[in-house]
Amino acid sequence: MSDPVRAHLAQAAWSLVRRAEVWRGAGRAGGPGRTGRRPLLAHGPLYGVPAAGGRGPDASPRRDASPRPDAPSRPVALTVDDGPDPRWTPLLLDVLDAHRVRATFFVVGERAARHPELLRRILAAGHTLGNHTYSHPQPFAALPPARIHEEIRRTQRVVTDATGVTPALFRAPAGGWSRTVLGAAREQGLTPVDWSVDPKDWRAPPAARIARTVLRARPGDIVLCHDGGGDRSGTVAALDTALGQLRRRGTVFAVL
Repeated sequence: MSDPVRAHLAQAAWSLVRRAEVWRGAGRAGGPGRTGRRPLLAHGPLYGVPAAGGRGPDASPRRDASPRPDAPSRPVALTVDDGPDPRWTPLLLDVLDAHRVRATFFVVGERAARHPELLRRILAAGHTLGNHTYSHPQPFAALPPARIHEEIRRTQRVVTDATGVTPALFRAPAGGWSRTVLGAAREQGLTPVDWSVDPKDWRAPPAARIARTVLRARPGDIVLCHDGGGDRSGTVAALDTALGQLRRRGTVFAVL
């Protein structure tokens, strides 16, 4: 069996694990990764906000929010992949600022190297930077181990040189996990992060469809969106709608 075929099979297996983790949390107080249960694979990536609740909520709910007294207090983590992009990242940052939401941006190293000012703007706005490899190759798990390490290492270096801040989180392109990928991330001091809510905005569906999926987020979910790799006007519009509604529900957001 060739390495690319093996990698595609591994990626499909991790996708099934993701679905199982989300299913285990569906309909339960707290949802995936939020009830104190151990994940299906102890050494896999994060599929939900850790028990500690992320690294600091972004802000208290809006003044007009009216959460129930018994409402779960676990935050939602919004994550944004594939940037930074000079067109879409600033627009998305404006939307996040308007709704007082802080997010985790998983940046692609070669794009970060071209736009270091956007990295600094992301951090200045109170968001967090994560590592999303240097060139976003797929299937990522099919790469030789040395290339996997280098893809991660180069992005660490780019972000640190541009900002003075070293990322602590890693997301494999398209969730392309394997034991080698997970090990490479952890050897470089990074926590692997997956997701539990995916509007598949990278396919550029209508903004209303993206918004409907984001609105399904429940306390402890990790939401996946994108600010690079294509036309992200739908994502910007959808998040403007969805974040407003979630905030009015009393949803609290946190960076990972």
